[in-house]
Amino acid sequence: MKTNLLNFWETLRASYWFFPAVMTGLAVALSFLTISIDQSLGTERSDLFSWFYAGDPGGVRTLLSTLAGSMITMVSVTFSITIVALTMASSQFGPRLLDNFFRDAGNQVVLGTFIATFIYSLLVLRVVRSEIDAVFVPHFSVSTAVLLTITSLGLLIFFIHHASVSIHVQNVIASVEKELNTAIERLFPEKKSEYDFEYHLRNKDDVPDNFDQDAFQVLAKQSGYLQTVNYQGLMRLARQQNLLLRLERRPGDFIAPGSVLLKIWPRERFDEQESEQVHQAFKVGARRTRLQDVEFAVDQLVELAVRALSPGINDPFTAMACIDRLGAALAELAGRRIPSGYRYDQENILRLIADPVTFEGLVESAFNQIRQHGRSSVVVTLRLLETIALIASQARSQTGREALRQQAEMIRRGSEGAIFEERDRRDIDQKHQLVVRILEQAG
Repeated sequence: MKTNLLNFWETLRASYWFFPAVMTGLAVALSFLTISIDQSLGTERSDLFSWFYAGDPGGVRTLLSTLAGSMITMVSVTFSITIVALTMASSQFGPRLLDNFFRDAGNQVVLGTFIATFIYSLLVLRVVRSEIDAVFVPHFSVSTAVLLTITSLGLLIFFIHHASVSIHVQNVIASVEKELNTAIERLFPEKKSEYDFEYHLRNKDDVPDNFDQDAFQVLAKQSGYLQTVNYQGLMRLARQQNLLLRLERRPGDFIAPGSVLLKIWPRERFDEQESEQVHQAFKVGARRTRLQDVEFAVDQLVELAVRALSPGINDPFTAMACIDRLGAALAELAGRRIPSGYRYDQENILRLIADPVTFEGLVESAFNQIRQHGRSSVVVTLRLLETIALIASQARSQTGREALRQQAEMIRRGSEGAIFEERDRRDIDQKHQLVVRILEQAG
């Protein structure tokens, strides 16, 4: 249940309608509240509160109509600026980074304020009466509408500044790194000590030899990206029916209909009528999300770097900025404990075998494509080796250090066939030797 709620909240945050819809509802409630206050104050309110708007019914109607019309105009301006910003971001950074702009709470609040002020003005306008025997001018409500309009003007200035700043490449890279650090903190919250180690399998007999032959296969019903997995629900099912489950996919993988999601052993203990309950543990959607997929933010930074290294753009400085952010995130991850794929219950019985994210896999995801596309760039090659040296100083596991050593070696070999200046190659060799020394000292 918690996983489903978090996934639902993630979907709402990525939508451009959620905050405007909530703020519109608040505007409706506010209109009823202020109108009730006006009705309770009676006809003496202008004398009691001189700062209230004190116009006649005709003037109030004109004012509220003007405010409502101006809000619609501001909504149109905001929409136009947003479309221009999204178009530029899509062409410069790639369409997969548009989620960062949709998730921006500032943009959503600005649009929501404009729409809420428009709705509020219309709702107050409907109660203004000018009949001789029933004159009613909601002065407090009109004054509130004026205050909301002034606030909206301030937010319009903020939005113009925010939209222009948000498409700056350094801010985009920093935003993606923030998402990556948030994912690392959420998925790997535990720090590991100098002598901490991660178990893999407590007993080699915990996984039966006939697992693959006797396991029941749960097949995917739809295509899309696996967004989240309800691990707690699967563990609970395994304990209740005394089962062993093995996940064949992890969040971020693309799922095709008929592909194996999960294997359940032994087959005879599992009631196949509950397969629908198992399917509900897997959330499949049209796109990847950040909730359980730490590689998603890594891939976004890699995409930015690879696009910057393309011949059409040729911007090595952006690529180096992405490499710096990847290095900082991986150095932080190197000091955290990545959970094992083998998950045991309270009775020390193996219940779930997951396909875990590994530090080695994240290193490959972060550097492989940048290394391949940037092998002819001296500055990018040097920055890659410097970043690996930074991560190596924090890496404690033998497998992690070996993955970094392999990356450094591939970077050096790739530069040999693409960089022919002797002095440049000597600088690259020196950086490579620095990485080797750091790894040897860490070992």
